[in-house]
Amino acid sequence: MNPRPARFRAARTLCFLSLTFVAGMGLARTRKAAATSTGAPTPPPLLMGAAWYPEQWPEARWEKDLELMQQAHVHLVRLGEYTWARNEPSEGRYDFDWMERAINLAGKHGIFVVIGTPSQSPPAWLTQKYPQVLRTLQDGRRVKPGSRASFNFSDPTYRRLVREMDIRLAQRFGHNPYVIGWQIDNEYNFISYDDGTREQFQNWLHQKYGTLDAFNQRLDMAYWGLTVTRWDQIEIPGRNGNPGLMLDWKRFVTDTWRSYQKNQIDALRTAIDPRQKITTNLMGWFDGFDHYVITKDVDFTAWDDPLGHWANPFDPVHNAATNDLMRGLKQQNYWIMETTAGSNIAKGQMRAALWQDIGHGANTTSYWQWRDSLNGQEQNHKGILVGVDGTPSPEYSDIAQTADEYDRAGREVAGTNVSAQIAILQSYPSRWVINWQRENPNYNPIKEILSYYTPLHQLGYTIDIVSPHASLSKYKLVIAPGLNVLPQDVADNLTRYVKGGGNLVLGQRSGMKNWDNSRWPQRQPGPLAGLLGGRVEQYIALRAPVPVDGTWGANQDQLYAERLQITAPDVHTLMQYGVSNGWLDHQPAAITRSVGSGSITYIGIWMNPEGMKRAARWMVNAAGVQPDLPQVPPGVEVERRVGHGKNLLFFENFAAAPRSVTLDSAMHDVLSGDTVSSFTLPVYGVRILESAQ
Repeated sequence: MNPRPARFRAARTLCFLSLTFVAGMGLARTRKAAATSTGAPTPPPLLMGAAWYPEQWPEARWEKDLELMQQAHVHLVRLGEYTWARNEPSEGRYDFDWMERAINLAGKHGIFVVIGTPSQSPPAWLTQKYPQVLRTLQDGRRVKPGSRASFNFSDPTYRRLVREMDIRLAQRFGHNPYVIGWQIDNEYNFISYDDGTREQFQNWLHQKYGTLDAFNQRLDMAYWGLTVTRWDQIEIPGRNGNPGLMLDWKRFVTDTWRSYQKNQIDALRTAIDPRQKITTNLMGWFDGFDHYVITKDVDFTAWDDPLGHWANPFDPVHNAATNDLMRGLKQQNYWIMETTAGSNIAKGQMRAALWQDIGHGANTTSYWQWRDSLNGQEQNHKGILVGVDGTPSPEYSDIAQTADEYDRAGREVAGTNVSAQIAILQSYPSRWVINWQRENPNYNPIKEILSYYTPLHQLGYTIDIVSPHASLSKYKLVIAPGLNVLPQDVADNLTRYVKGGGNLVLGQRSGMKNWDNSRWPQRQPGPLAGLLGGRVEQYIALRAPVPVDGTWGANQDQLYAERLQITAPDVHTLMQYGVSNGWLDHQPAAITRSVGSGSITYIGIWMNPEGMKRAARWMVNAAGVQPDLPQVPPGVEVERRVGHGKNLLFFENFAAAPRSVTLDSAMHDVLSGDTVSSFTLPVYGVRILESAQ
């Protein structure tokens, strides 16, 4: 190997030192972890982290990586989620010494650890000895080993082996002072269609319905002559199966993932400290299971926010809504366990995006991954801080700056939360059943939710996205777009809300189905039709937009139209259809009714953004909701966190040019120490301001 010229080595060293100096700004200020009464160090309020895979690199390299992390103010690593083969090289022979050395070395550098349970990737010896643990595809083929997520989430043998591994991990690291959390598995996703899973599904149905007569009747199995006379005649439904059985399958999948997860949680809790918290990393709007059910058993929500993925350019409003969705799963602050950067996102944009995450309630943001891999299926995915040669990437200084700001702002952010007066209801069963029967192929239930979220967000309102089962009394306005599956208990929850003085808005396709995905015998909105004083008389999947006019001005209904009928004299028509296909001409398209000090509204149209913004303005005025965020120019995002006498505002400029912001009163800049009443944000500029609550 020819040595590189001395001038090249000197230039590279100078570049490395300059990057290290930028990244280590204020290194002398680097926090020494305070000790608690138990002797365990205390993590800072805001954590910057990275996924670290020490098993992929020589141990002699670990110290240098951790030094670079410390200089970049990285205070958290996640490790271990792909280490089963290293931890248990053969059945019953365990080796955790290497992991203990890595964890303790991280702690020496002031870096805390989340351990990922390694159930995502079973080792080769395991799948060879127990081939039944491999999952089966829908076409009956068994997945071959050699890739991640090859396991069968319902297999009892796999669950036993996973539990044994987790108990061993908990016994070894459950009291390690540097371990602050555990991540169960990694991005639950793939399911199995094997005979054992099918039998479990049949038993699940037996337990739910009790008798075959009840099963056949409630799901109307007589349709197409699909009545069954034995439980073992029930197949896992395909894409065009019985709608009720399809919904049952999704609920079974949810319950199976929950029991898979709880098997591991229970194993860990046999030996870990209460201060060590348990979570799993979810995937935003992914709907493979009901996230409200899955998160019941974890201590806090965490999710993976793939900022800057080439196939999905960063959209700050979409990112805001996804953060609000994840915060709403447990209605508390959360972590971002993975995010990605690199050249797919503009310089400075990641810093602004991370502060937006913090503004929406994240207390931790962590990157995937710390360093580029030399080989493996994701070798070109790109590490965000360190390249394959072990020297910092161009993004290193941006991340170091953001992490340093976390250190400086953490004390002010500590103990604060997001508080909203408006809620949007999001239902996984409703999304599933609409996606199965979109009628108009362009009808997307996520986009329907965003069609309400976006104008409210732009008008300066903080929004919670929560389950229809959540307590709603604290909200002045609750909006339910596409609440297609409306069980009686949810209808009762919404009725109590309205009669208690709340203002409820139902969007298109709401109140059509009951718990079993059967049509309510009364028309939409089903059990809320009496409270509304109206119903959906007819619904049409549109081939072309149709005109509408009324309180919110002239507009067009897109994709789908619901013709409403008024059944009570005190119901007011807000919008009506113009001349189109004859069925809709001059018929009500949106109606509202006062109920005591509350109200209920049904909107049977999906208008363009300008029409939706006028409708949103009407909603907040009718509900008496005042904006809780300052008005900002287009392209600027703003969030609010409050608590412990603090009122914090976070500003990020995602516009293509600088933007000026004027405040109603002067505020204290948390990062600079200045007092400001107006300021200009450069492109991707950030401000964190504090005032009296």
